Amino acid sequence: MKTIDFISLGCSKNLVDSENLMGLMEANGYHCTHDSDDPQGEIVVINTCGFIADAKEESINTILEFAQAKTEGRIERLYVMGCLSERYLADLEAEIPEVDGWYGKFNYKQLLNDLKTHPQTPPCMEGSDYSKLSSPLPIGRGWERVLTTPSHYTYIKISEGCDRHCAYCAIPLITGKHQSRPMQEILDEVRWMVGQGVKEFNVIAQELTYYGVDIDGQQHIAELVEQMADIEGVEWIRLHYAYPTHFPWNLLRVMREKKNVCKYLDIALQHISDHMLDRMKRHVTKQETYDLVERLRREVPGIHIRTTLMVGFPGETDEDFEELIAFTKWARFERMGAFAYSEEEGTYSAEHYKDDVPEEVKQRRLDKLMRVQQNISAEIEAQKIGQTLRVIIDRVEGDWYVGRTEYCSPEVDPEVLIHRGERRERRGKTLNIGQFYDVRITDAEEFDLYATTI
Repeated sequence: MKTIDFISLGCSKNLVDSENLMGLMEANGYHCTHDSDDPQGEIVVINTCGFIADAKEESINTILEFAQAKTEGRIERLYVMGCLSERYLADLEAEIPEVDGWYGKFNYKQLLNDLKTHPQTPPCMEGSDYSKLSSPLPIGRGWERVLTTPSHYTYIKISEGCDRHCAYCAIPLITGKHQSRPMQEILDEVRWMVGQGVKEFNVIAQELTYYGVDIDGQQHIAELVEQMADIEGVEWIRLHYAYPTHFPWNLLRVMREKKNVCKYLDIALQHISDHMLDRMKRHVTKQETYDLVERLRREVPGIHIRTTLMVGFPGETDEDFEELIAFTKWARFERMGAFAYSEEEGTYSAEHYKDDVPEEVKQRRLDKLMRVQQNISAEIEAQKIGQTLRVIIDRVEGDWYVGRTEYCSPEVDPEVLIHRGERRERRGKTLNIGQFYDVRITDAEEFDLYATTI
């Protein structure tokens, strides 16, 4: 049995692709590992990210590292898939000949056919043609996803691609037009995962709120989430990567009424000044954005909003930036990430605008924006002291149980720390990973909460 070690870089959408391919590999006689500290597999598959400069650099460095491992005889074969190779295939093939095969965002299942030429290919693969398999992988075709996350949570990718074409964004160049997965296929996958012990479902897409438009012209995200919420065993549903323009307001009713739909929404707003929003081709105005945030908070009391903001976009003035600072102070986002503009070849902004904001100005603005947000985050988390919240335990780390509330997405949001000694002193039972507990918040830091169990 050949061992294949998968290295997944970039976002959770890439991780789902890796898990799908791992499931297909396992069903055909291979043993798969994922992101191991010391890959021991004869074959290594790197799933790359090509979104922004830092991500591309990480992907290239990882490929070069394993190319060296192949040269030194520590691995037999090296394959690369994902966004970076989808976008730069010809250049990469010429520059890194040590790689045995390059695959893009959608044809990576062809790797199985190419492995058939290897003399130790599992017999069950002989005569098979996997190149015609659609993406994303359907459920119930003789293989299932191999979940690489802790067994109690996972990511559900409901669509691929994006039709928005924001001026700065390379995603449509990589993924193409928006394609929704069939609703029944998604629901069947959720049911299968519940059967595997999964309780928490993080719904992801490049553009979540567009779900269904390519099928019949209607937004069906509210219907999808409501049907997911009605599946027995689904404890938490969390929504990622919504878009502000033409927001589906009926989704808020579902979030408000369904107890297992987390009061959490990840919606990238990018900027607030009309000048910037117009240049970015966001198709939304400053006033519409203010109204959106107000309505989200009014219709879903207690909602935690995660957003992403950008500084240093071409043409951004001091006045534009100060509008962004004022907006951030007003909106008081519970979760916010920010980054400085990075020009990406092939995008509208790269072809039509001059990258005219100096790097030191970008960094200064980014630092100021994050200082404002850090203060807001600290105040919001401190307000939770004394509250009773439900948490799920993700792991044990030293003397601490580490968990999350419904307001916290895995890996990117604040965590709740419960001291293990507190359990022993009270002769309490140990807490179990993947289980829910009610806790009382006793202290708060900028990005973490401390709690005791009830």
